[in-house]
Amino acid sequence: MRNPTPPCTNFMYQASSISIDIYVHLSTYTKIFLNFTYFSHNIFPFFFAIGQKETMGFLSPVCFLFFFLGGKVYCQYESYQWDEDYDQETDDVYQPEFHFHQNVDYRVPFHPHALGCASECFCPSNFPLSMYCDHRKLQRIPNIPAHIQQVYLQFNEIEAVTADSFINATHLKEINLSHNKIKSQKIDHGVFAKLSNLLQLQLQHNNLEEFPFPLPKSLERLLLGYNMISRLQTNAVNGLVNLTMLDLCYNHLDDSMLQEKHLAKMEKLMQLNLCHNRLESMPPGLPSSLMYLSLENNSISSIPEGYFNELPKLHALRMSHNKLQDIPYNIFNLSNLIELNVGHNKLKQAFYIPRNLEHLYLENNEIENINVTVMCPSVDPLYYHHLTYIRVDQNKLKEPISSYISLCFPHIHSIYYGEQRSTNGQTIQLKTQVLGRFQDDPDSEEHGDHQEDSEQEGTEENVDPHYYGSQEWQETI
Repeated sequence: MRNPTPPCTNFMYQASSISIDIYVHLSTYTKIFLNFTYFSHNIFPFFFAIGQKETMGFLSPVCFLFFFLGGKVYCQYESYQWDEDYDQETDDVYQPEFHFHQNVDYRVPFHPHALGCASECFCPSNFPLSMYCDHRKLQRIPNIPAHIQQVYLQFNEIEAVTADSFINATHLKEINLSHNKIKSQKIDHGVFAKLSNLLQLQLQHNNLEEFPFPLPKSLERLLLGYNMISRLQTNAVNGLVNLTMLDLCYNHLDDSMLQEKHLAKMEKLMQLNLCHNRLESMPPGLPSSLMYLSLENNSISSIPEGYFNELPKLHALRMSHNKLQDIPYNIFNLSNLIELNVGHNKLKQAFYIPRNLEHLYLENNEIENINVTVMCPSVDPLYYHHLTYIRVDQNKLKEPISSYISLCFPHIHSIYYGEQRSTNGQTIQLKTQVLGRFQDDPDSEEHGDHQEDSEQEGTEENVDPHYYGSQEWQETI
């Protein structure tokens, strides 16, 4: 509610409406003069008459002037509408543009070392805990700030790993030193062991000659592929109790290096890559936690009876490009085995197929005939086999596999025959066999031709020969 207009205000507005209009446009002294003139002609005579009677003389106009000015100041003060600025209620409710949420933290993120970055590297603001030093022709490792958790130093010319570079790096979780020129003798002793938070260490594509030692117990993934490692200290892997993935592909490992069952101490190991080495026999004493085993491109000629009994969790076994000949009939009877690759060996006959196996690769062997009853001795409607795909190209088959295979393996959809070798050196082309749920598909023949053409265009191997570091395997771990 507004305050009522003071009486003095009404008086002034009624008595001097003309002077108020002029008052707005003229200077201060002119305003006073005009106001005085108006009152001198209208109201002053009344006071002047009184002044004559009271013999006040000239003092009466002066007193009136002070009275008028004081009254005007007082009326201006009284007429100031304070309530309009502070107490007036508006029709519309004010809606702020910013909507405050009680459970949201609006503080600016604070990183105590946000500006800490080696001058040779790059630390992006959106990844404040990472330091990128790759592809910069560095010959030494720069000093790593304390707050950094991931450092990427791949594709440089680094030859040594010194402790000085890591003296402050107490929070490191990942180090990538791949594709450099690092030698084993130029790695300071214990430089990695001091990094108690380290989870992943990449040293592939270097000049290492022995297994790095010691390493922190926190380590989960160790990549040492594409080196020249031929030595493994007795206690080198003792502390790696949390390691889940070990890549030793493309090295110089032989049987003597693994005879003492060093790998059995890694009780959490899930993936082991030993492809492209110099192994002639199956590595002994593997941990029972193993799920993926890669042994391609070695010289392994046999598999001991019951070898896989200690590996009940094995999901994928890759043993292509070895010298396997005669293997036990039920050697691969593993309840969790899903993928089996024994292509590019010297196998002459098929073997028992476990119930959960889905992909079987037998290409480039010496198989002349595939006996389905050997692969599937009996058919149990309650426990069907899960096999979906077989690859048998580059063998010595003369005719397709018996159609009985679709009864034993009801989920199978195709058998890729490709080219078959004959005794006189010629090749026989067998058409891809489409079975099971695809046999009634009107496009099945076209599907088979397309699959045959696509596989012929690809490499002989069903996967990238460097698969061991691929995304498919990494994501599983």
